[in-house]
Amino acid sequence: MLLIKNISQLVRVGDSSPKVGPQMEELKVIDDAFLVIDNGKIVDFGKAKLLNDEYKFAKVLDVHRKVVLPGFIDPHTHFVFAGDRSEEFKMRLKGIPYIDILKKGGGILSTVKATREISFNKLLEISSKRLDAFLSYGVTTLEGKSGYGLDKVTEVKQLKVMNKLNKREDIDIITTYLGAHAVPKEYENNSDSYVDYIIKEVMPSIADENLAEFCDVFCDEGAFNYQQSKKLLKSAVKLGFKLKIHADEIINTGAAQLAGELQAVSADHLLKTSKKGLISLKNNNVIAVLLPLTAFSLQEEYADVRKMIEMGIPVALATDLNPGSSYSQSIPLLLSLAVMYMNMSPEEAINALTINAACALSKEKEVGSIEVGKKADLLIIDAPHYNHLFYNFSVNLVQKVFKNGKLVFNNDLKNRKIKGD
Repeated sequence: MLLIKNISQLVRVGDSSPKVGPQMEELKVIDDAFLVIDNGKIVDFGKAKLLNDEYKFAKVLDVHRKVVLPGFIDPHTHFVFAGDRSEEFKMRLKGIPYIDILKKGGGILSTVKATREISFNKLLEISSKRLDAFLSYGVTTLEGKSGYGLDKVTEVKQLKVMNKLNKREDIDIITTYLGAHAVPKEYENNSDSYVDYIIKEVMPSIADENLAEFCDVFCDEGAFNYQQSKKLLKSAVKLGFKLKIHADEIINTGAAQLAGELQAVSADHLLKTSKKGLISLKNNNVIAVLLPLTAFSLQEEYADVRKMIEMGIPVALATDLNPGSSYSQSIPLLLSLAVMYMNMSPEEAINALTINAACALSKEKEVGSIEVGKKADLLIIDAPHYNHLFYNFSVNLVQKVFKNGKLVFNNDLKNRKIKGD
């Protein structure tokens, strides 16, 4: 049993429901607080003045007037991939169009080639290092997508890497099959046949091996159209997958409407979504997962989060870590962009990266807020008030990370990654 005491602010966030509308401005904060962990779960918390002798035999951690938050949750990443596209980044900075980058052998198909060629063990090793960075920024649960194989063998390899990492690493990984990320060269100019291949050959095998919880599709210009996406996702539902959609990033394809129609758990990107699409999200309780690091990297407009919040759509934030458009795990930069360029309040941004992000992964009963019975996934922030996450902008203030009640990252130590007891 561990008693954490002398907490300046215990940021509970809320209960196990998504925050919408004015609720996103609300954080349940206890000043001058304590919290108790036992067997990996939160068992008690409250005002310090109410602490009695009940926990006199517990191990004690005095945090010296610092903030305690629930662990951050990243509901959209592509962290399992091989290859390097740094030259492509330079080309983009010079204004070279993506289509020309593709012709030079870059773009997603470059990552596909590298990911197909790399061994399982090497892919496991480089993906594990990316998880270390996430942990240092306070991420205790994240989603990982496949989508850099575009064939059965490599998509399965990516998902098996994630499942192995989930068993051994200090971050919970929720897996998503994204075979419909792009059309591979083998099916060039024949995307309908590729969708049929996914439905008949790949998804049943992944479902049988229980390799992924979600199925996703990139429904946009240059990827998969509305009808193809609908056909694929309806087939996924029959196999027991929950649904996510890369929706309306480049143009409005009606993907947000499809997300509502199929009652997807989340629709992600949403830069070009119509009002009709947003209404569909609201009416069907679909989480809008917004990706400001991607817009920042591509020097594009940001999603209209104010309109979404005003409409009562639950909003989450994610890094979209990937090798092309958002090569960053930086939660501090993500939070800075959310409040400075998307006009979110600090409270809205925290809710979007905790309880609403948990809802985007269907994990809101386990993580995302500080409640008795939930996992003791906690952050100690080296500051007296949660406002410092934004005031001290783009600086990582995470001092300690607890996962299932175990200290797994400690910024006070030279050896910051902690394994075992």
